[in-house]
Amino acid sequence: MLIHAAYLRNSKSPIVDQSTPLLVTSCGNYRLKNCEKIVTHRPNGRKDYQLLYIAAGKAHFYFNGTEKIVSAGNMVLYFPDQPQEYIYYKEEKTDVYWIHFTGSDVDSILERYHLHASNPIYPVGTLPDYPWIFEQIIQELQLCKLGYEDLTALHLRSILILISRSIQSGNIYDSALAEEISHAMHYFQKNYHTEIHIAEYAASRGMSSSWFIQRFKESTGFSPLQYILKLRIANAQSLLEHTDYTISEIASAVGYSNALYFSRLFHKYMGMSPKEYRSIKLSDSAE
Repeated sequence: MLIHAAYLRNSKSPIVDQSTPLLVTSCGNYRLKNCEKIVTHRPNGRKDYQLLYIAAGKAHFYFNGTEKIVSAGNMVLYFPDQPQEYIYYKEEKTDVYWIHFTGSDVDSILERYHLHASNPIYPVGTLPDYPWIFEQIIQELQLCKLGYEDLTALHLRSILILISRSIQSGNIYDSALAEEISHAMHYFQKNYHTEIHIAEYAASRGMSSSWFIQRFKESTGFSPLQYILKLRIANAQSLLEHTDYTISEIASAVGYSNALYFSRLFHKYMGMSPKEYRSIKLSDSAE
């Protein structure tokens, strides 16, 4: 078994701390290589909260005596004093991340993100962000740099937010799709100021335009064209605030050859013209 783990203040004893809203007390990763299985049986549970992410393989969980086989791309959440029983088998090549946490505001934080004791399993998919965030938490607990307790809590919140987004959208991310959408977002960010043809981009990646548009919107909440428009408007705002470029120059800089068309889009999006926006921001700065 390969273990990569770290513990708050180097203590493996369960920590219950009500002095801060959210505190990560330990985090780690198990991969079964040599031992045949790992059995965890805690009839009385723990005094802290535990979140597990099955990154690969399978795990066998037991809730009220009923076995649930949990595959890769699922999170399992335990609340304090909740009985815990689960098994990892070598033959199923289980790769699991786990994190323990405590704090005075944990219940309200979990409630905010729609995570409840009555529903312990959350399908979230194999989004590559999850292993990366868990690894960042482990590293912070190991190095104990300035502010590491705050940073690990922020990382944990990131995980909870991603889970909540999956719950709300009904989308289960997979690594291949996430990588494709990430590639598209990066491409649009680098090339928003040029003429982008969505059908041509999709074809260059071996996708149909309809499939790509649908998947992009499911993942980001925006169509590709809406996302490009947001990038253009955001960068136009920055240029209006921080440069003395003319409206025509700004329009060209963000991808529009027609300044009048750009001004109409800006007004529709922001509720005011580029000139009015600049005037308001200059007035705010002066004050």
